This record gives sequence, structure tokens and C-alpha cells, in this order.
Amino acid sequence: MCVDGPLNSVYEVEAVRVPPGPDNPYGNAFTASETLLKTEAQAQRTADPGRGRHWKVVNHASLNAVGEPVGYKLVPTHVGPVLLAGEGAAISGRAAFATRHLWVTPFAAGERRAAGDFPNQHPGGAGLPEWTAADRPVMDADIVLWYTVGTTHFCRPEDFLVMPVEYTGFTLRPAGFFDRNPATDLAPASDGGCHT
Repeated sequence: MCVDGPLNSVYEVEAVRVPPGPDNPYGNAFTASETLLKTEAQAQRTADPGRGRHWKVVNHASLNAVGEPVGYKLVPTHVGPVLLAGEGAAISGRAAFATRHLWVTPFAAGERRAAGDFPNQHPGGAGLPEWTAADRPVMDADIVLWYTVGTTHFCRPEDFLVMPVEYTGFTLRPAGFFDRNPATDLAPASDGGCHT
């Protein structure tokens, strides 16, 4: 990530209810709760659509027009469960990156593949689990976001002979990065009159 510069931080954002009281007399208010993920251990996260969970990458050194850090948010779409294989399964060790939807690490040139360089030739634990064991800081750092997508597919008669599509993914969109809507770029009116 490089959100308006190389030193970025990640917040986990969730929707939370505001307790009923003078500021919420009808009990229907909610707000966003933001938690700063400071280390690699804290930044191993799973998606939770029931809480509206997403992650916001910000640059604390660059503020927008309302005085908040510029940012982009990663929003999970079509979220499935994490790796379902048992702990003793070969794939659990070799694809341990799939046990979380999100991992955040500081950039390191040699850390290029989530499962390590040779996933079929190691007993397990390489890649993200090995790198994040050091629990390095990821706040105001040159960070890498690792987002795992996948599907859990239960076969049905309609899948044969040609299986239709399965959806998974995420969106990455501005969250306070711009000072206003960048799509509103109409030229100002000249004099308000009609011209022929």
C-alpha cells in the first residue's frame, strides 16, 4: 500500500450500536468503531459481514479537508469461511495463509508469496505464518496487505456439465482520500443563460 506516501496504518472498522440514552432516545443509532492494528499479530483478521467489518488504510501524515487522515478501505465481498481443513492436514500447514482473510506485514523484498517460495516442498509454516512470528510493527510503516479470497463450494445438480460462476472478492475504495466527490467535475456555469 502507498496511500499518499509510504508510511501507512490499518484500522479495523465495525458497525456498533449506540446504547439508548439522551444522545440516542429512540435506540436506533449506530456508529463506526475503529481499532488500530499495531503489530502483525493484531493484524491477522477474519471478515465478519454481520458487523460490517472492513479495514481502512490511512496515512497519518496526510490530512484531508476535514482534518482526518487520507485513506482507502478494503471491503470484503462474497465472504466465505477461512480454510476448513483440519490442523493435521498437509494443506493446513502449506496454505496457512488461508486461515485468515487479512494479514498485514511490513514490506520486505524477499516476502513475495503468501505460502512461501516452495509450498509443495516444505512441511508447512512458511510464508505469512513464518514472517509474522516476529510480530513486527505495522503502524506508520511501509506495509503490505494480504487479502485471501476463496469459495466454499457445495456441488449441486445445476453445476453439471458446465458449472456456473462462483463469486468472491473485495473492493478497494477511497475513504476520505479526496476532499470531495471526484466525479463532480462539471465546469461552472458561465452566466446562466442559453446560447444558440
